[in-house]
Amino acid sequence: MELNICHLYPDILNLYGDRGNIITMKRRLEARGMAAHIEECSIGQPLDIEAYDIFFIGGGQDFEQEVLLRDLAGGKARDIRAAVEDEKVFLAICGGYQMLGQYYKTWDGSQMDFIGAINIHTIGAKERMIGNYMFRTTPESSGTIVVGFENHSGKTYLGEDVAPLGMVLSGYGNNGEDQTEGARYKNVFATYSHGSLLPKNPELCDFILQKAIQRKYDVVQPLSPLDDTLENNAHAYMQQRLSRKA
Repeated sequence: MELNICHLYPDILNLYGDRGNIITMKRRLEARGMAAHIEECSIGQPLDIEAYDIFFIGGGQDFEQEVLLRDLAGGKARDIRAAVEDEKVFLAICGGYQMLGQYYKTWDGSQMDFIGAINIHTIGAKERMIGNYMFRTTPESSGTIVVGFENHSGKTYLGEDVAPLGMVLSGYGNNGEDQTEGARYKNVFATYSHGSLLPKNPELCDFILQKAIQRKYDVVQPLSPLDDTLENNAHAYMQQRLSRKA
């Protein structure tokens, strides 16, 4: 078995070590004897959505999002929407999460229209939501506790057809108001969790990989276990710290 992974805008959207998510997916596949082919696609490069099984979009600042809008309008937005509806697997972090939505409106009323691949929108606030945080994913998204780091001023709100990725146990999450964190639509996994997300959350990583394998090969079977001692220790340490704060 093999999976083809597309890293979208890696030179622009890569805050807080988000590239570590790509490295983690590749290594966990290879540790099980599966091949992982990574290709990058940035501004001015064509995107062949049929060539990939997983798409990764990292985080970026507001200015960097604006820079990408023209490139997205040149055809990539349409292609990404088609890939989402075709149930390709997406992992989107922070700014990449926001860009999949309908729009971002700044606190002073300026609006950037995004690609509308999922029914969410984001409203900017004057104060940032920042710090280590923790949430539990829904049963449909692995049902595991996730630890990460959030840093965003945008407050994201989910449309009726979009489920939260999880519910906040400590921290802010989507907006600091309704306890939701991230979004799940078809095979889109979107979250504010930097850190990077997957190295210290191996259960969620494997769940995402399984979704891609299931879609491509039409097989439903658990991945073989790996020695996750280091990963689980890092996860447990942060979970204990955040549990004391909650």
